[in-house]
Amino acid sequence: MIDPITLEVLREAFVSIVREMRVTLVRTAYSSILYEGEDFSCVLMDGHAQIVAMSRGQDHPLHIVPIGWSVKAVREKFGEDIHPGDIFLHNDPYTGGTHLNDVAMIYPLFGPDGDLFVFPVVRAHWGDVGGMSPGSLSGRATEIFQEGVRIPPIKIADRGRPNQAALDLIFSNMRGPRERRGDFQAMLGTCRKASERIDELIARYGAATIRAAVAELMDRAEGRMRRAIRGLREGEYVYEAHLEAGTDRLEPLTVRAKVVVAGDTITVDLAGTSPQTAGPTNVGPAMAPTGAFTIIKSFLGPGADVNSGAFRPLTVITPPGTIVNADPPAPCGGMVEVKYCVESAVMGALAQALDGKVAGDLKGGGNHCYVGGPHPRTGETFIFYEYPAGGTGGFEGGDGSNTVRTWTESDMTTLQPIEAVEQLYPVRIERTALREDSGGPGRWRGGLGLTREVLIQTAGTQLSVLAEKCVLPPFGVCGGGSGATNRFWVRRDGQRVEPSPLPGKVSGFPLEPGDVLVMDSSGGGGFGDALERDPSGVVADVLEGYVTPAAAEAVYGVVLHEGAPDTGATGARRAELRAARLRIRVVAGAGLDATRGREVRLSSDAAGRLGVAPGAVVELVNPRGAPLRAWVASLTALHAAAADGAAVAELAPVALRMLAVADGAEVEVRAVHTGVLKV
Repeated sequence: MIDPITLEVLREAFVSIVREMRVTLVRTAYSSILYEGEDFSCVLMDGHAQIVAMSRGQDHPLHIVPIGWSVKAVREKFGEDIHPGDIFLHNDPYTGGTHLNDVAMIYPLFGPDGDLFVFPVVRAHWGDVGGMSPGSLSGRATEIFQEGVRIPPIKIADRGRPNQAALDLIFSNMRGPRERRGDFQAMLGTCRKASERIDELIARYGAATIRAAVAELMDRAEGRMRRAIRGLREGEYVYEAHLEAGTDRLEPLTVRAKVVVAGDTITVDLAGTSPQTAGPTNVGPAMAPTGAFTIIKSFLGPGADVNSGAFRPLTVITPPGTIVNADPPAPCGGMVEVKYCVESAVMGALAQALDGKVAGDLKGGGNHCYVGGPHPRTGETFIFYEYPAGGTGGFEGGDGSNTVRTWTESDMTTLQPIEAVEQLYPVRIERTALREDSGGPGRWRGGLGLTREVLIQTAGTQLSVLAEKCVLPPFGVCGGGSGATNRFWVRRDGQRVEPSPLPGKVSGFPLEPGDVLVMDSSGGGGFGDALERDPSGVVADVLEGYVTPAAAEAVYGVVLHEGAPDTGATGARRAELRAARLRIRVVAGAGLDATRGREVRLSSDAAGRLGVAPGAVVELVNPRGAPLRAWVASLTALHAAAADGAAVAELAPVALRMLAVADGAEVEVRAVHTGVLKV
């Protein structure tokens, strides 16, 4: 039994080591994506592939949580052939990696008894790992070989001796090898510094005390999580979220989550999720559990430390051959996007157990935007990588935040500093601003996205984009409205040019000197009815430039007169907007997809009022949780209006479960996308 003071000292020591690792890497890395963008994470692991400590709020869960799979992959491959001085690299998505750009360095340390001890791991985003386009991530990849060099668990140093041949092979297949080698050395130095600190702890406290502290911290995290789960309403909850995929046209994909709360455990079953796709919107086995754990931890224990003990009450089932557990050679560049979708699906299901204590949806992915080509000064390939943050969702009691990293991410940089970008790359930042009217309307508004305009100054440059929520916007909750979609486009000679027929999926689009790349990130979804927002809050938003006067009246129903709300006109406008909303009676229909809830049959009159046709997307509002998005399967005039005048729509029975409403209930319906998307 370890005494509480020593336990707390060691807990803080572990976190301090991780923080020092972060500082070391920032100060020694070669690429701006690491020293400016901070797209990396550090962690301490133990010999059982358990997370011991990470830096709360700074390290990214999507980097850290899969490290357990990476360490297990090393143990399975090398068995007892792991010795002091060995160092491993890994980025393979199918054995615990994220996407190929995220390279993990595993630096095993051994205790005095010769057993694997607490040891450091760094996972860092390398700016390029080869593949079909500069930066490696591409919205048009159809197999993983197009995304770069796949590194299975490999011993990059054997008992302290570098495997130079393997390193030469790896770096020879990457653009910008000088940066890649520099970042590798920075990661190596970071791990060495951490190993020194761990040796100091062993010398002061002894290996047995440190192991006892690790075990106790794990048990405490487990206990906290189990107590939080017991506070939920037991039951089985289902929800679906959607992704925008395809190669030649948009073909939506679905993540379906069944969340079972039983006693002090939660099981997340992703059966019914779409099969793996030919595009990059797939993940290996580690990412869906990462997303499920992240969202559950965020809601049930946001302030507590993260270690593997908190995972023990959680089981995640990921069917092989689906987008949440893809088989080779499916590309996995869009792993952030799939993880976000899992989070949205799990949050939508949990909303029923949390009685609406949820937040509006988020920007939907990494917003990976690459500009690359020959640098006019050096002739080497430059890679300008931006991943603009968006707004966070509104929540009960508060608006979302503007253009910050979301609460499921780390404290990464929102954007790289203008001075650093213009010093390193042949581009000029023309404009960076908050994007007005982008936050989802609601009683509590979603946070705003941003606009950044980048002037291209050299020839031979290419643009690649991998992003989500470019067609289907982040949803609002509890009656809140959607945030604006992400948009990535080019202004050429004053004209708008779309770099791809598939929004958010761009690969090697040729840019010309004088082109302006426009990055518009999405806003967060709103919370609650926008017509219930305090008019003074709407006026403040207008004065800040967050909401335009036109949107104040059209969306919030607030009529301004000389900068102040006109009380009488506002009341009349809000009554008019309420009366214009379409409420519809939902009934269980035969012949609809019984496994997925995304089909709806609308009566012709309802479709006419919404301005939608078969193939369009509508949203059925859930006043106590996340809305159900459904594709219009067909129109019919057979449904007579109900006695009270309500129009009628048919849904699959599972869809009624997702909305948590009874057969025959009346709900509000909205148009989300009036174009035709393949179902």
